[in-house]
Amino acid sequence: MRYLVTGCAGFVGSTLVDRLLADGHDVVGVDDFSTGREEFIAKARTSASFTLVRGDLRDPAVAAGAARRCDGVFHLAANADVRHGTEHPTRDLEQNTIVTVNVLEAARANGVRDFAFSSTGSVYGEAPLIPTPEDAPIPIQTSLYGASKMAAEGFIQAYAEGFGMRVLIFRFVSLLGERYTHGHIIDFVRQLRAHPESLHVLGDGKQRKSYLYVQDCIDAMLLALREDTGQVGVYNLGTDEYCAVNDSVGWICETLGVRPALSYSGGERGWIGDNPFIFLDCSRMRALGWKPTMTIRDAVVRTVDWLQETGA
Repeated sequence: MRYLVTGCAGFVGSTLVDRLLADGHDVVGVDDFSTGREEFIAKARTSASFTLVRGDLRDPAVAAGAARRCDGVFHLAANADVRHGTEHPTRDLEQNTIVTVNVLEAARANGVRDFAFSSTGSVYGEAPLIPTPEDAPIPIQTSLYGASKMAAEGFIQAYAEGFGMRVLIFRFVSLLGERYTHGHIIDFVRQLRAHPESLHVLGDGKQRKSYLYVQDCIDAMLLALREDTGQVGVYNLGTDEYCAVNDSVGWICETLGVRPALSYSGGERGWIGDNPFIFLDCSRMRALGWKPTMTIRDAVVRTVDWLQETGA
């Protein structure tokens, strides 16, 4: 098969590219390198089965050219900066919703049948039902990021109905692992490198979150692509556990061998749109035969170890 992977030089995208190449597929990767990293695709670029397209998917022509002769699309390119969304009010619309429509239209114009999308558990907002299943009522959106992903999901489902595409929507919890570049772990590690005697936490440390190891996420996506033969598949991806931010702080400090004084700010929400409790019901994905291989604690430690080994 020949797959288009958008955001191919990012954390998740580059990991998926390596897996697809290892499985014997041809891959076309697109990235504008605004956040993607050259070193993440260095190995892929040595393969004759990989083609890199440098370009901004806000330009429909870039998407159209990249999708040519592809059999399927993994659309992972996005702005994932939830915390600072209100400082750039149109960024999520442009980079998440409009870019998704551009990639959808490129897929339709090129006769691409399969379309997989990286959505987010943030679309559930502050869900009243915990753990939250895929068919839970969608509440009021609490972040521009979540709103942009929810809008993108709507376009994807409408394209499936209107043009006969097969679509898979994956609502991730936060992902951890090698090539991790954005989130609380890297923030805490960098703080502790600079001043190991103290650590400042946004929120009260009691926020409860679920996390997933990136390779487990890729396993789930590829399994669903093989096994789900319906027109629209929506899957939560996460572990069957959650942890408090303070638990994560403890694991990070233990791994680094430090005992900082902790300070907090922001109450139960560290920023606008910060959901104080995220825990997804992943039984639909488990029914396909998938289960995570790594606990949250192990994924946190693996991520810290990678950050230390690479100096990231």
